[in-house]
Amino acid sequence: MATRAFQKVYTKLNQVTKATCSVTATGVGYDELATVGGRLAQVVKIINDSVTLQIFEGTEGIGTDAEVVFFGYPPTLKVSDQLAGRFFDAYGNPIDGGPDIEGEEVEIGGPSVNPVRRQQPSELIATGLAGIDLNNTVVTGQKIPLWADPDQPYNFVMSLIALRAKADKIILGGMGLSNDDYLFFKQAFENAGIIDKIISFVNTTENPPVERLLVPYMVLTAAEYFAVEKNEKVMVLLTDMTLYCDALSIVSNRMDQIPSKDSMPGSLYSDLAKIYEKAVQFPEGGSITILAVTTLSGGDRTHAIPDNTGYITEGQLFLMRDTNISKVIVDPIGSLSRLKQNVQGKKTRADHVDVMNAAIRLFTDAGNAKTKLENGFDLSDYDERVLKFSHDYSLRLLAIDVNISIDEMLDTCWELFQKYFSKQEIGIKETVMDKYWK
Repeated sequence: MATRAFQKVYTKLNQVTKATCSVTATGVGYDELATVGGRLAQVVKIINDSVTLQIFEGTEGIGTDAEVVFFGYPPTLKVSDQLAGRFFDAYGNPIDGGPDIEGEEVEIGGPSVNPVRRQQPSELIATGLAGIDLNNTVVTGQKIPLWADPDQPYNFVMSLIALRAKADKIILGGMGLSNDDYLFFKQAFENAGIIDKIISFVNTTENPPVERLLVPYMVLTAAEYFAVEKNEKVMVLLTDMTLYCDALSIVSNRMDQIPSKDSMPGSLYSDLAKIYEKAVQFPEGGSITILAVTTLSGGDRTHAIPDNTGYITEGQLFLMRDTNISKVIVDPIGSLSRLKQNVQGKKTRADHVDVMNAAIRLFTDAGNAKTKLENGFDLSDYDERVLKFSHDYSLRLLAIDVNISIDEMLDTCWELFQKYFSKQEIGIKETVMDKYWK
């Protein structure tokens, strides 16, 4: 951070905690950056002339006589086309060995888009994963979490979406990534030859956890530049929002704020909403679509983080391991995209909704048949067939390693319908059946 003339400097701290310090100061703004003893900090609370700052690297070794220098401005990001294909840290500094970015300096964390500038999301954004495109189609301008257990390959899924998504720009925000995951993303993007359409902001486990609080806002500031200034279709991928919320909790607890449910701060809902509400479809054609990993503790969807997320977002995608095929799938029953009706059968083939509903019904029947089998009941001929269908449906469509177009997904469903069932058992109306049943 460059120094500027007339910066406010103080040399007496009133209090030092594990992550914050307080100083008596005037003319200071909320979110303003500063250095405390040479360490970067940010204003998080102001009461009269008492200013509390969170120190990103922690306060160990900082005395009450440490010099506090206020910058006079909040965190910023330089935005331009030069961002494309680059990797940055939580402060927007390059970490890929490339040159510094030249461009307009923009404050991060600005307000969400005014509702009068928003358009009803109505454009398809395909990911190449049938568990999403076929059953829970995502729409430009949508905000949707990807729920997963910590031991599931959610970052692998995010990389697949980054490589396959039909978007102009993919912007990745990695929070608490292991070095292995960081290198995995970097190599995957470079090897695929599409690095020029991907921008990454990364906080690893070696960086201070509090830095994670900057990452989503860096990502979204870059996304707004390309969506607004360039009218581009931008897909934002955030992983892992649970680690982001843990960082919120660290700061909240060290500021002696009374925790709410599951040790989370009382402001959790508004903190998450400030991020997710950045998703938008502009009338001019640009859009920001947000897909964010939320890891679950023991599969608990009632925890404060997924619980608050569910109220803000428009559905959820749920990863699960299908034991029948020993692969991870996007669960067709536990997942939901509340905006899929805006594009299914309108921006996709006319049979999309009928095929999706029939396949999920048969998949559900297979679950019931499996329960009968586990409880020692005899299976009917229909039970046997839905179990075989469910196996092929998961293997050929729902598994995350399958990469086909939506038309190919629909054709595969019709193929499986005809292999295992009669027209009457499928239950699709005759006009559609006559056109697609071969």
